[in-house]
Amino acid sequence: MSTLDTAIDRSSPTFHANRGALLDSLAELDAALDTARAGGGEKYVTRHHKRGKLLPRERIELLVDQDSPFLELSPVAAYGTDFPVGASVVTGIGVVEGVECLVVANDPTVRGGAVNPWSLAKTRRAGEIALANRLPMVNLVESAGADLPSQAEIFIPGGRVFRDLTRLSAEKIPTVSVVFGNATAGGAYVPGMSDYTIMIRDRSQVYLAGPPLVKMATGEDADDESLGGAAMHATRSGLADFLATDERDGIRLARQCVRRLNWRKRGPAPRNPMPRPPKYDPEELLGIASADLRVPFDPREVLARVLDGSEFDEFKPAYGTALVTGWGELHGYPVGVLANARGVLFSEEAQKATQFIQLANATDTPLIFLQNTTGYMVGTSYEQRGIIKHGALMINAVSNSTVPHLTVNLGASYGAGNYGMCGRAYEPRFLFTWPNARSAVMGPAQLAGVLSIVARQAAAARGREFDEDSDAAMRMMVEQQIESQSGALFLSGRLYDDGVIDPRDTRTVLGLCLSAIHSGPVQGADGFGIFRL
Repeated sequence: MSTLDTAIDRSSPTFHANRGALLDSLAELDAALDTARAGGGEKYVTRHHKRGKLLPRERIELLVDQDSPFLELSPVAAYGTDFPVGASVVTGIGVVEGVECLVVANDPTVRGGAVNPWSLAKTRRAGEIALANRLPMVNLVESAGADLPSQAEIFIPGGRVFRDLTRLSAEKIPTVSVVFGNATAGGAYVPGMSDYTIMIRDRSQVYLAGPPLVKMATGEDADDESLGGAAMHATRSGLADFLATDERDGIRLARQCVRRLNWRKRGPAPRNPMPRPPKYDPEELLGIASADLRVPFDPREVLARVLDGSEFDEFKPAYGTALVTGWGELHGYPVGVLANARGVLFSEEAQKATQFIQLANATDTPLIFLQNTTGYMVGTSYEQRGIIKHGALMINAVSNSTVPHLTVNLGASYGAGNYGMCGRAYEPRFLFTWPNARSAVMGPAQLAGVLSIVARQAAAARGREFDEDSDAAMRMMVEQQIESQSGALFLSGRLYDDGVIDPRDTRTVLGLCLSAIHSGPVQGADGFGIFRL
């Protein structure tokens, strides 16, 4: 393979300005992550511990293999909403008895672990990841059920969580539940629809309706244990497959269940089990991404700090140069890369991407999309040369490609460029964002400018004088709104990605995702839609 060189000057003012801007964005990210990890706050965490109970991340730490990584997903879900950051649930991928599993853990210190619209969306996304990548799912259950004030947004779509559990089972993807406390009403169906269910003596309570509701509905006086206690479910109803003595014993039994799955990956093993690290320091990634998103940067500098040995065989290097395409390996796994070198995609880039995606599918090679695009080129000459149909070629290829896709937004992801570079709507297996990144229909200044032009034309059509002061105020307001709504944390809070990551962790995060992806088969498409030539 060809080895990438670097032109980065760590002493340059541009490098230091870029690094400073990214460190500021990372500080905002760290503050949001600290809020999520704090759960319901010191008062509720202390009370939970005094009851002899573990926090969700403590349970996860005991569940996963010692010293193995845990890739937390959607950690700042609900950021910028009326609900707590983190959405009262922790999800991620960890190794249990040598098996990569999708883990979902309710956080009972946040409103009793009640399910709100964002925790529902986060849990559903975890189920999608488990199904797409053939990952066994372990649920660490302790939830008060639905957040009743927001039930209108939860009740109807919430049924999909149970549907997804049964679909995992139908695909022979095992599901395991450990119930640490209450699992009430709809929450009772999580252990009820899991392949393996573990309950904890004198701790677990699983019932469709608690004693007060039973009294209201039927007039019956019932106590927690006889109605839904762990011992009852282990000896009478049969809902509990295992009866644990305490939380640690319940986690031990969950690990035992996973150990006995006889689980085998269906995807190919890494080509090189001992890959060489990149030649260049990942710390330098902080100074590569431009502080000003209007200024492009060379994605080869990123690849030189992400790919094994900084080796990259570029495809069509002299054609469609605003898009870099080529082959490399990441943690031993062969990958194809599509990375924006300049913001705009022209017809040549779209055609180049289409061919490259077809080649990757022909060789069953996963694709990595590194976004930094303002969209497809506009203008009379570009329209006449066929930018619409060429962009459609690329989007067709992305849409119908069946090899796994991984997407990282390094800077800008605007307009239809977001679609062509496999944005969320195109269902990449995983999508992550650098903290400096932005995504919207177009940049704030462009969007405000378009609205201004439309308003000016409307005033002229009516024969009215155009109010320049009102226009300036409108443009400022719109730019501020789009700037706030296109930021990485805002979008991640709404689950438009699977997490905002430190650029220095990009190689590790992609490596963990590639390993998880290969739990299932990796197979290219047999055909695509009609290409307009």
